[in-house]
Amino acid sequence: MHIREGIVPAVLGTVVTATGIIFKNNIPDSYRTRIIGFGLANIAIGSVELAGQSIKNKDIKKNVLKAIPLR
Repeated sequence: MHIREGIVPAVLGTVVTATGIIFKNNIPDSYRTRIIGFGLANIAIGSVELAGQSIKNKDIKKNVLKAIPLR
């Protein structure tokens, strides 16, 4: 099974952010802010990895198509 790079941090970030929002009344504000910030940072890291992988795959496809003569 192949999991794309960036999916795990993005999903983890979503879960952590949702947890921070759900427990907003049960924990102190300073902890809640850190939890939500950590989750958002993971979402950003996962998104950057996914975008980078997509760009890399497009470049590879272009190079392969250039190398194959289509006649």
